[in-house]
Amino acid sequence: MRERITFIQKLGDSIESSALQVSGSQVSGPDVQAVREDRLTVALDELPTELHLLLKGSHELHIRWVSPVAYGTVSPLLARLPPGFHLFFTPGKGVDATSTKLCATLNQTFGNIACSTPAASFTSLPNDRFYHATSFQYFQPLEDLSSFIQYAKTQLCPSGDASCTTRLESLAKVSALDISYDTISHALKVTALWPYQSRPIHAVAHPKVRTELGVLSDEKTPTMEDHELGISGLLTVLGQDTQPSSTMFSFPSRHRDAQSTFSAQFLSPTGLHPTLQLQLSSDKPPMENTFCSPHAYFTLPRSIFADKYQLSDDLFLAAKNLTALRYISQPVDLEAPEYVMKPWGSSVLLELAPPPASAEKGQPWTTEIPLHLRYLLPAHGGYGNVEVPYPAVFWACAAEEGTKFPTNPFERVNLGYDGLFGPRTVFWHVEPRPQTGNRVTSAIRVPVLDLDKAGWVNVGTAAVVLAGFLWVTWKLVSVYLASGYGNAARTPPPAGEKKRQ
Repeated sequence: MRERITFIQKLGDSIESSALQVSGSQVSGPDVQAVREDRLTVALDELPTELHLLLKGSHELHIRWVSPVAYGTVSPLLARLPPGFHLFFTPGKGVDATSTKLCATLNQTFGNIACSTPAASFTSLPNDRFYHATSFQYFQPLEDLSSFIQYAKTQLCPSGDASCTTRLESLAKVSALDISYDTISHALKVTALWPYQSRPIHAVAHPKVRTELGVLSDEKTPTMEDHELGISGLLTVLGQDTQPSSTMFSFPSRHRDAQSTFSAQFLSPTGLHPTLQLQLSSDKPPMENTFCSPHAYFTLPRSIFADKYQLSDDLFLAAKNLTALRYISQPVDLEAPEYVMKPWGSSVLLELAPPPASAEKGQPWTTEIPLHLRYLLPAHGGYGNVEVPYPAVFWACAAEEGTKFPTNPFERVNLGYDGLFGPRTVFWHVEPRPQTGNRVTSAIRVPVLDLDKAGWVNVGTAAVVLAGFLWVTWKLVSVYLASGYGNAARTPPPAGEKKRQ
């Protein structure tokens, strides 16, 4: 078992090595403005039996949870996803996709995960046009990690281990949690990210865990190329080093900061066909001498969807500052109500179209995405609430020919949209920043059948059906009484009347 604890500061905020106090298996230091990232790597045989067997039957399993509360981050931890619970999964050989085992374990671990089987609830990822590392995708909104924390304390912490319990309870304040497994590494990696804010430097190593602590900051190294990021700072192996050592290195990174923000809101009136407006702070591409285009990646829950046929009209798209629908998961039922849908929803990748370039770049602009609500279950009061997560908004820019992006120590992969682009694509992320509040979701109030008044609807419907039945019956009886059953006897023609030829 290995652990890596990293505090990452902004450019110019580095601290001196004398500020860190190393005492055996413990390191402490001053308060710093930084993002904290903890990564724990666990071998399969160190996991509880239930998790061991589940992962052993998986070829790849990647869980990504993102908080619905806006958070700040720093380079190189810039990759973003829509808020909620994301899962990317490829079953192992001989594992049936109709098995309920995975969904049952997810529900037990994270609480209220509304899937039944991968075959029924997940959407399949294509392998003909785009490259994907996994076969299935699943998403649903998930407010917090309270169920996961409780499960982990019960299953992973030895009895009486207060430090383990405290560490797990600190996950209540994380902004993102990644859990990844693949058959190549045969190890489970758990990565937690705390937002950029003031926090003390403190870490204690467990006796059986190799723990490395880094206090790093963004840096522009002399040999750094355009597609690389630089890092410098202090590293310490707890229980082994007596003082921190300095380090400086650079590495290629596909995720960069576009130095701009966006917000999202539904335009009024919403109705059952709402329009989501994205407001971006700048139309300036992050790179000048290469092709760049802005994109928005949506994970829409089953209560709302985008119509791919509507988004295939070029004139309509141009009027909304959209270029094209680049990807939408299949199938998307355009008629079914929400409560009969089995798939989780749909993922959508839209290429956005900034207004024509003006003399002054960096101007704010908007784009509009037409969406459609499904009929929801009846509710008291006649209204239901739907929260649509903010999309991940980024500029996709092409790196120079021959540029390679090997895995770096802070790389975040299997995000859903990264597999929809070529290997030389660099993602310049636009930070979500709500205009009001701190939630990166757009709420909408949906009219539904009012249960408080549904009784009158039932009585009225029954009365109308009964009245119709009685009216039809009366008409049939009237005809029978007037003419009897079958054809009436024909009246013979008057005597002496000749039949005309």
